[in-house]
Amino acid sequence: MTGETNIAELIKGMTPELNIGEYVFCTVKNVSTINRNDTICEFKEKEGTTIVIERKKADELQLTYDFIASWISLMIHSSLNAVGLTAIFSTELAKYNISCNVIAGYYHDHIFVDKKDAKRAIQVLTDLSQTK
Repeated sequence: MTGETNIAELIKGMTPELNIGEYVFCTVKNVSTINRNDTICEFKEKEGTTIVIERKKADELQLTYDFIASWISLMIHSSLNAVGLTAIFSTELAKYNISCNVIAGYYHDHIFVDKKDAKRAIQVLTDLSQTK
């Protein structure tokens, strides 16, 4: 099943959904010390492996972090070839001084925003989807 590529359809149908919990970005030198069932995602960089993990689990593992995030999923199945979706929603969030960290999955785009901005980000994204 291929995802949507039409930008107007992507914006109109993005349907932002707030996932329950608090999430953090951590870096580890040896990812084998982390149970992969506990991570949301990971990205290998030359300095170490970045993992996104629930804050509670990071605390249990005594991992350090600087940023506590809320996780928003856009529920439309967006194509990895779609052009412009990230630019449009990140620009809209920036208008409200909301930082976003975006991770594209096979089916959906996922946005991590500062925990304090979660409700406002959902409203901004919902308003955006209803005006396009």
